[in-house]
Amino acid sequence: MRDRIACIILAAGLGTRMKSNKAKVLHKLLDKPMILYVVETANRVVGNNVIVVVGHQAERVKEVIGDSIQVNFALQEEQLGTGHAVMCAMDLLPVDVEDVLIIYGDVPLLSYKTLSSLLKYHQEGNRDISVLAVNVDNPTGYGRILMDQNSQLAGIVEEADASVKEKAISLVNSGIYCIKREFLCNNINKIKSNNVQNEFYLTDVIKIGYNQNRSVGVVIGSNQKEIIGINSPDELKQAERILNKSNM
Repeated sequence: MRDRIACIILAAGLGTRMKSNKAKVLHKLLDKPMILYVVETANRVVGNNVIVVVGHQAERVKEVIGDSIQVNFALQEEQLGTGHAVMCAMDLLPVDVEDVLIIYGDVPLLSYKTLSSLLKYHQEGNRDISVLAVNVDNPTGYGRILMDQNSQLAGIVEEADASVKEKAISLVNSGIYCIKREFLCNNINKIKSNNVQNEFYLTDVIKIGYNQNRSVGVVIGSNQKEIIGINSPDELKQAERILNKSNM
């Protein structure tokens, strides 16, 4: 079963809020580059079917990962959004893969248990798209989960595009998905960049799937700390404190 699952890790960004010239995913968490936490967790779930999308300081990122574990690399020369990053990796998916996990290289606290639970929910429900969401105390900066009148996942709206009412939603997108390869192949190119950031948001596939009456589901995670994306030196220190306490 493991051979039919792949994982795409999005790791192309520089991370300007880190106030450093170093690619964001190379910043160290307890003396270990954060990308290695993510790659090792993905490897436990999908074996060697891991594709890392690199961009800023691509060769250095490849070197750091390659010294530890075997993965494939896709190059995102221009950072045009998460949807574009996934497009860059599509040709590297093994032909027999049926489901694709998509995660970020700056979410090092994501656990094997949580990722496995998302995959199980997705496969047992025979879903086309499954999203990991979490309720947070301060949703600022996160994409908000939109539910329809039947409590079905209808879409995700990014902070920059959200209305005042939508910004009040505390259920947020973790950026972690499991998507059927067939659905992804047929719909990734339908994503448009008509938003405030002029980027191709991967989140748009949720609305595409919903509008096609495909099976779209959401798993609400129990630990909001796991999905913390590290975007600043303060968040890096916060993640280190969590790791020290939990001995993850």
